[in-house]
Amino acid sequence: MNWKEKYKHFRKWQETPYQVAPMATEEHECPTCHTQFQGNYCPRCGQSARIGRYSFKAAFLLFLDVWGVGNRGMFRTLRDLLLRPGYMIRDYLSGMQMAYFPPFKMLFLLTALSLIVAHGVNIKGKTMEDQQQEILSSVHQTQGEGADVVNGMANNYVNWIFEIQERFPNSFTLLTVLLLTSFYYIFFRKAKTVDHLRFSEFLIAMIYVVNMLTIYETVFAFFGASTTVITCLSALTVIPLKQLSGFSWLRTILSMVAAFILLWLVILVVGSLTVGVLFATGILSK
Repeated sequence: MNWKEKYKHFRKWQETPYQVAPMATEEHECPTCHTQFQGNYCPRCGQSARIGRYSFKAAFLLFLDVWGVGNRGMFRTLRDLLLRPGYMIRDYLSGMQMAYFPPFKMLFLLTALSLIVAHGVNIKGKTMEDQQQEILSSVHQTQGEGADVVNGMANNYVNWIFEIQERFPNSFTLLTVLLLTSFYYIFFRKAKTVDHLRFSEFLIAMIYVVNMLTIYETVFAFFGASTTVITCLSALTVIPLKQLSGFSWLRTILSMVAAFILLWLVILVVGSLTVGVLFATGILSK
């Protein structure tokens, strides 16, 4: 099989929804409630028919269940978010929810993991303070000489963002996703592959997109990648949005750029009005 055939096989696998394993036909007796049944799970207590004698594999799976990552296809979700993110999201929105890990629960777990890595549990021992200094250094270099006021405002802004992100990581992430969803939805609400895409459905899609980005960012941060490289990973958002919407690559990219420009225009207008009000009320002085 040459590389073209392998690629076609991979593309076919990407677009094919998850196939649930066929139900077992042999008779089972549940070790817990002694119910006789056919199938993969006991209809009385829900215990899996595959549970047998205790083993290291069973112990590991139980350990994962304690932390909420051993059930409802966490590993399948991680795999599909990396290899077929948009198609996986489309499958989830179509009703295939038991096959994948819940989006919000996954978001909280990945956010916690990313914070652990950000606090120094990585190869280079880089902390959030180191990342903060990298961002400030890049800002100072672009400003040049005679920009002390701008640099001071940048310092305060970056410090404030990092402080909010560290104190309220889940709330910060959810608000960021909600803000992005509000603007991206304007350009992706008429997706070709999802009839009458609702805002709530697109919000779930964006939660999964953020989960995908968090996986990549956490891995790169663990291996000591620079803040610039990690920031550039946001460009990967185009892949799930293209697969989910059914748009062409060009339309997907232009829609993302338009949403991003509109977002920053709103931020600049709101920010300018806020600063103007603060000056007018005397809270800020020139």
